[in-house]
Amino acid sequence: MSRQAVTKHLSILESANLIAVQRRGRAKLHFINPVPINAIAERWISKFQRHHLRALSALKNALEEDDNE
Repeated sequence: MSRQAVTKHLSILESANLIAVQRRGRAKLHFINPVPINAIAERWISKFQRHHLRALSALKNALEEDDNE
């Protein structure tokens, strides 16, 4: 991968706030920004958790109905 391609990718990641940049003299240090990455992961995982939470809620309701009868 060329230096120009890496620079372009890093600038895109920086504009998306997925990496943080620190300047030390002429050098630029790049660090992963975990906050937006975690938000993306949570949003993606929550799609799969909804089904399980609904099933647990339905089970709870069914067990409570059995106790009330």
